[in-house]
Amino acid sequence: MRAAAALYGTAGSLVLTALVAAPTGSASATDTLPYPQAHGTAVAVQRAKAAGIRFGACAAAEGLPPSVRCGTVQVPLDYAQPDGKQIKLTVSRVKATKKAAGKRAKAVKRQGALVFNPGGPGASGMYFPLVGAIPEWKRIAAAYDLVGYAPRGVGRSAPISCQDPKEFVKAPTHSPAHPDAAYKLKRVAEAQAYARGCAKRSGAGLPHFNSLNNVRDLEVLRAALGEQKLTFMGASYGTYFGAVYASLFPSHVRRMVFDSAVNPDPAQIWYYNNLDQSVAFERRWADFRTWVAKHDKTYHLGKTPDAVLRSYERVRDALARKPAGGKVGSGQLQSAYLQAGYYDDFWPMRASALSAYLKGDPKQLIEQAAPVPKAAKEQENSNAVYTAVECNDAAWPTDFKTWNRDNSLVARLAPFETWDNAWMNLPCAYWPAPRQRPVDVRTDEGELPPTLILQAERDAATPYEGAEELNRRLKGSVLVTERDAGTHGIAGGPNQCVNGHLEAYLLEGRLPVRRAACAPHKEPEPLSGARAKALPKKR
Repeated sequence: MRAAAALYGTAGSLVLTALVAAPTGSASATDTLPYPQAHGTAVAVQRAKAAGIRFGACAAAEGLPPSVRCGTVQVPLDYAQPDGKQIKLTVSRVKATKKAAGKRAKAVKRQGALVFNPGGPGASGMYFPLVGAIPEWKRIAAAYDLVGYAPRGVGRSAPISCQDPKEFVKAPTHSPAHPDAAYKLKRVAEAQAYARGCAKRSGAGLPHFNSLNNVRDLEVLRAALGEQKLTFMGASYGTYFGAVYASLFPSHVRRMVFDSAVNPDPAQIWYYNNLDQSVAFERRWADFRTWVAKHDKTYHLGKTPDAVLRSYERVRDALARKPAGGKVGSGQLQSAYLQAGYYDDFWPMRASALSAYLKGDPKQLIEQAAPVPKAAKEQENSNAVYTAVECNDAAWPTDFKTWNRDNSLVARLAPFETWDNAWMNLPCAYWPAPRQRPVDVRTDEGELPPTLILQAERDAATPYEGAEELNRRLKGSVLVTERDAGTHGIAGGPNQCVNGHLEAYLLEGRLPVRRAACAPHKEPEPLSGARAKALPKKR
């Protein structure tokens, strides 16, 4: 199946190359901060530096233990008007423990704050300080204050919304891999309504939720923390605006880690990145099916990846006719199994749920795929921010004929996720707010301190080519690859080789020469139905 997966990658690239139109233009680092925004950023930075952050008990809504302390930093909604409306971003922190391993070890010297963003757009990093309790993070937690935050629009940081949360998680839904014309028209109407909902529910401030303002907010946060220079780790989308920050404020960077890198080429932001992502998910979907086939004695879903696919399609077709528990249709199935494309630790429980369903027991599938009503508000908010940032960041095709042509072509090779990915982003075709021009991310030799890029070779959410592109654009960066693995977000995970490079860089500033590679982490072990039931169902 590796040969087939490689074919998808090669053919997909050829398809997308043929699809790419002339670039829509990009903004260089020097012309991205026109005077009003540059002045507004400088004003906000000085105010934040003077005010600092008053950390205290976290609000109950954050769900964080007393060991984590919380505060806020104030930023302008519109950096062109620094004296206009202000919004507050929530920030979390656990101070450096300064504890070294071993009873006789000397105390560890604090190196400052390590600020983390988990990506999205639309994800909150408020939980990040908790990782200090995990063995893989203890040495880093000894040297750094671990700082997380909720970016603008997310959680309690001036939250935005596009739809009633109950409507957003309404189930069951249908998700055909090969939609007909009537279904496409239905999704176009829904995308138009969603875009209107964003404008109505989020108001006149909607255009200010974008990557450039996320970068400016990060610069203000640096000042509020009292850091002369920024030590930052971004995952997924966090790598993109981290790279934009590095391009705009290179002299303010101390160290930066890019974990699972977005392709920063302005021509890719964001329409073509999503097409590339759909191709990559097909490859990772094949990896999952190959693993399931290898463990057919446990799951009985087929001895080949194609046989496993037929089992999955049987379940999908059955759910389209009769949703499981009245809650899980083919749309919920697709969302649940997409997670297996992100993280291979989902593979055992997802395979077990399919197996049980085909034996007449839908309980595991319902537990793993049904919407969680109490999470509706958070999920809707996260999706609203995702949509606002991606739609505001760049130009998108405004004629559905273009979307239909491109996604129909990609779906011939990569049917698993192509159309669902298209529907998620289609509101950008009808977006009411003006668009930004993507920054031409790049730094010259010696302009930026050495930075570290971590990337799994078979990552689907951020395909490997994006890490290579970032490596080319940020001079002095070093790319560490986890070979033949596809987990999205590999820092502090199960791969000791990857973690060794992360620690060497953050603790000592030490990097490999040019590039390095790590063997893949161990594949998950298969689980019986009983053991799978005992595992957490949602992530």
